[in-house]
Amino acid sequence: MKITFYLSFILFISGFNCFCQEKSTIEKWCVNDISIVCKNKVSNPHEIIFGAVFINKNGEKLKVPGFYNDNSTWVVRFCPSLEGEWTYSTYSSIPQLAGRSGVFQVTPTTNKNEHGPVCISKTNPQRFQYSDGSPYFSMAYELDWLFALDFDNKNDIPKTREIISQVKQNKFNQIVMNVYAYDALWGEREKVKPEHSFAKPNFFPYKGTNDAPDYSSLNIDFFKHLDRVIAHLNSENIVSHLMIYVWNKKVNWPKPESCDDNLYFDYVVKRYQAYPNLIWDISKEALAYGHDDMNYITRRIDRLKTLDGYNRLLSVHDYSYCSAFPGKVDFISVQEWRPNLYNEMKLAVTTFPEKPVFNIEHGGYEKTSHSIFNGAYTDADVCLDRNYQCAFAGVYSTYYWQNTSWYEVVYNPTTLEGNQKPKFEYLKHFVQLFQDYDFAKLEPTQYFFSPYCLTDNKTVYLFYLPPGMTALEGNLPSIKGEKVNLKWFDAFTGQYLDEEIKDFTTKSWIGIKKSKMITSPMTVAILEVIQ
Repeated sequence: MKITFYLSFILFISGFNCFCQEKSTIEKWCVNDISIVCKNKVSNPHEIIFGAVFINKNGEKLKVPGFYNDNSTWVVRFCPSLEGEWTYSTYSSIPQLAGRSGVFQVTPTTNKNEHGPVCISKTNPQRFQYSDGSPYFSMAYELDWLFALDFDNKNDIPKTREIISQVKQNKFNQIVMNVYAYDALWGEREKVKPEHSFAKPNFFPYKGTNDAPDYSSLNIDFFKHLDRVIAHLNSENIVSHLMIYVWNKKVNWPKPESCDDNLYFDYVVKRYQAYPNLIWDISKEALAYGHDDMNYITRRIDRLKTLDGYNRLLSVHDYSYCSAFPGKVDFISVQEWRPNLYNEMKLAVTTFPEKPVFNIEHGGYEKTSHSIFNGAYTDADVCLDRNYQCAFAGVYSTYYWQNTSWYEVVYNPTTLEGNQKPKFEYLKHFVQLFQDYDFAKLEPTQYFFSPYCLTDNKTVYLFYLPPGMTALEGNLPSIKGEKVNLKWFDAFTGQYLDEEIKDFTTKSWIGIKKSKMITSPMTVAILEVIQ
């Protein structure tokens, strides 16, 4: 079990007196808080410049801004990416917080599930991997209101742990989430049980409330709770795809680029950048609601990159922006609902050969007990098919269950009746397939007459047969003269079935009927050349 914790080192300052800690031992990729308590009176602590410069054994510098954490305490978060000795020294616009120094001895991680932050593959720029080189097949799940589940509980996060346990068991490894959302105008609200309704939360990132905000200061308790949520995701090896803004969830945001806007934005970046499980997203549907324009988003990105000492991955939930400014984002986010999904995703992959492509909303919103937002597709089978179409085009995708993805969060789905339970297991099998056959090593293609294919261009060929397709047909010249091992993957059960040897020594046409053992309407045929 992965254990995430803070090593919190507190320096108590009165005037210029300071007590510094001795050398401390921490693990690689562990989040560590260095806290400084300064009792000197400060009129607006959020305006104080504060941070630390960390230097590793190779002489490389990491400059990390800190943040105010209430009760006369400032914090800078450190997450080491290299083993060995690190030293640090604080800087500040007030002398009492500057010049405090210390030493960390960083040891290898003892957690076999810890692989560091997600980054771009060093060998294939259209694929993700972990920092240690381990493969990362992203399977995201949108939980917009995750921040709200346990805000009223200062001692524990049981509802958060409940839904995240389901997420992890079914191999989802990324949560698309808002820092804050307030309400939505859609859905069968009368069918939502009170314990599952998180619309109109009575707390706000700023002082005051969403209806009566006080933008002059931040609600530090809100962010302390969000710490617990993101730290828990980190402990479960799940990425937080953190959308800093959202424009269509009735949040009473301050005027764009005002001092009040910058106060919130800068604080989020300073407070969460150290988490190794973090991916930045400037805003959900960033340009869709007339709140801002591309110039604003560009300036937000520039501002974030100036503040983020760790250089975490960044995207924008808006294809028009990503396609106009691909150099500003680390991966391309697409929101594509059209029925010709595979072709649209293949076009995006071809258009951006140096970036991963992520279809953050493909129009599939699985419905079970009742409707919150139907989108274009609600049947679990069809939603699964949309994910397969994305993957076989070389694109990462996401999953929505209507009864957790917005203001209703059924955090205990296992308690539902049989046909009301979401089909999480479909995605579990989907992920398992691309762990068994490393997605990072496969490229999308389509041969003459064949269905969608992923191949390593050497010995492995995965063909996706969508609903209604009864045979694997097509010309595959590279297997002529070979014997191949054929097996079928059942998308509903995750089983590999009907394995047999096929002889192509005199032909290159495949021509194989779909296995009768397959229970699901879609399947994957796997051909592996026998060496």
